[in-house]
Amino acid sequence: MAKDNSARGSSRSVHGSKVGNQGVSKGNPGEKKARAKKLDSDTAAAGHSSRDVVREISAGTSSRLPKVPMRADIAAASAAKSAVKPSAKPTMKSTPSAEPAVESKSTAKPSAKAAPKSSAKADVKVEAKLAASVEAKLATDGRAISESTRRAIAAATPRHYVDQPPARQLGLRATRPEEVASVRPLEMKSSRPSEGRAPKGSADINGYSAAVRYLLERTDFERMRAVKYNETTFKLDRMQQLLSKLGNPHQQIRTVHVAGTNGKGSTVAMIASMLQACGYAVGVYTSPHLVDLRERIQINGQMIEKAVFTEIMKQVAKAAEKAAIEPTFFEAVTAACFKHFAEQAVDIAVVEVGLGGRLDSTNVIRPEACVVTSIDFDHTKLLGNTLEEIAREKAGIFKKDVPAFIFESDPAVEKAMIEVAEKAGAPLKIVNKDIDYSARFCVTEDLGPHTRVCLYTKNSRLEHLPVPLQGEHQAANCGLALAVVDHLKTVGFDCPEDKITTGLAATRVPGRMQLVWDRPRVLVDGAHNPAAVGALMRCAGAHVPYDSMICVFGCCSDKDVPGLIDKVNLGADKVIFTRAASNPRSADPEDLQKLFNERSGKMSQVAKTLPEALEMATRAVSREDLVCVTGSFYLVGETLKHLQHFDRSKGGKIPAQIPDI
Repeated sequence: MAKDNSARGSSRSVHGSKVGNQGVSKGNPGEKKARAKKLDSDTAAAGHSSRDVVREISAGTSSRLPKVPMRADIAAASAAKSAVKPSAKPTMKSTPSAEPAVESKSTAKPSAKAAPKSSAKADVKVEAKLAASVEAKLATDGRAISESTRRAIAAATPRHYVDQPPARQLGLRATRPEEVASVRPLEMKSSRPSEGRAPKGSADINGYSAAVRYLLERTDFERMRAVKYNETTFKLDRMQQLLSKLGNPHQQIRTVHVAGTNGKGSTVAMIASMLQACGYAVGVYTSPHLVDLRERIQINGQMIEKAVFTEIMKQVAKAAEKAAIEPTFFEAVTAACFKHFAEQAVDIAVVEVGLGGRLDSTNVIRPEACVVTSIDFDHTKLLGNTLEEIAREKAGIFKKDVPAFIFESDPAVEKAMIEVAEKAGAPLKIVNKDIDYSARFCVTEDLGPHTRVCLYTKNSRLEHLPVPLQGEHQAANCGLALAVVDHLKTVGFDCPEDKITTGLAATRVPGRMQLVWDRPRVLVDGAHNPAAVGALMRCAGAHVPYDSMICVFGCCSDKDVPGLIDKVNLGADKVIFTRAASNPRSADPEDLQKLFNERSGKMSQVAKTLPEALEMATRAVSREDLVCVTGSFYLVGETLKHLQHFDRSKGGKIPAQIPDI
């Protein structure tokens, strides 16, 4: 048994072998019971029995029980408590023997005058006075107050009880079903909105982060696994209502509209770069973004400022409230794009279609020209299972009396788009048929391997212009871009050939055939369908010589995964399968590896995260090898974001862990 070393000079046992100096003998049960009964009657004045005190004090320890407070201490506590006058009148009549700590219907009677409930602050004052009084009394007796006595005093002090569920008293979320309706989470209790809570309306958008959170709360078809592609899900009426409340900004700007399966972003970039070189303020709207959401909305290569984006998103949210509609993520960003371009009075905006064409949110504009790039199998569950069906959806952007441009392609695809153009009343021009065009591959000392194109029209004679982007597939995109700029000459734009040449050469497209790391070389490309991945593998072999290629690959589960795997197998010597953490549609890398092993005998590994995959790849290659990250724009975006933390010039392996800054 532990001994009490206090100034009392007596040992006390929990089981009562000795209590103070009374000397209760173990061999006399009757006397022991009598002593215990008397102790209970004495401690009742403090609102506790001796057993309750022992139980409360010993609740925190299992191996050793604390000592029972001495009766003299308890009596002193009771006397001190009765001497202290509470600041508020008690609401219950107390009996001479005990004052209950908790109101009981069976023993308590309400007083004639019910005083207000004492506050928690008053209770604290009473407890403090009580403790001070007891300590003073014990000090005069030459004794020090023990911890067990302090606990007895605290137990005897009236508490302020609140009739609330336990979870709410603790400030926690309720876990029991009966408490769910009455308990609110902690962040709901404060009068000031929580920083992490998504804004519900325009009034809550008070900063850039809040504007982004507002967007992320919208329905985002880019990240959904299953989407119904119809007039209800992709509703242009909703977009028109939203723009109407914003003052129809899309009608205040001149535009070029670009659709297609592959090459949209490259074609948009070349058109914008040429027009900018000619001295025009050019807005560009593209999707998806790689690192920053504001990449989607640019003017002359500069992203929209955060403060401007915040203010415009607030206007978009307010317009949605007035129209009583719930815009999707893409609709809200598209509306913000048109509003920004109108406010900045751009000379022309080049707008990329998000998905399809016919039902896309961007298909509310009446452009100066429409462009459809190459057609291939992608989004087949939404757009159709044949190239003709996909082509018809893409050609849905054609409008009456608006010139449309396509490149020579499969006869069935051309036929489908010709039919759509005739039905819409749009004059269709086919580059390399209606417009004279030629392309040839060459190698020079200054540019290395590249393609040169020529385009001849009534207004222009553009000869041997180097295609600024690598890959033979970019020649067709360049031909379309030159045809559009040539047409813009006929509607008031001044585009001298020398400035067209300068602007074309300055074209840059992030995330397409982009070398982002040295020693070893790391190449990123957002190819995400079989045709694009096949073009990437051919392009890498022609423009980036290497000994062997390790491909870091991840794709969306709704893509043509077997077709993608086959194209990767053509160029890669080893594949590391991973997934983009930011995309819920990402395919399981283990499933990808299993399919790859069934179709190829090459080496492969699985990495749970992209940083881990990059570390694996850069650790395993030599200086002359190439690491290629592809399969998804989300994967490319995560690569660029991860590499922001490291120094490219130092080279070496890319660590999976971000260094502490």
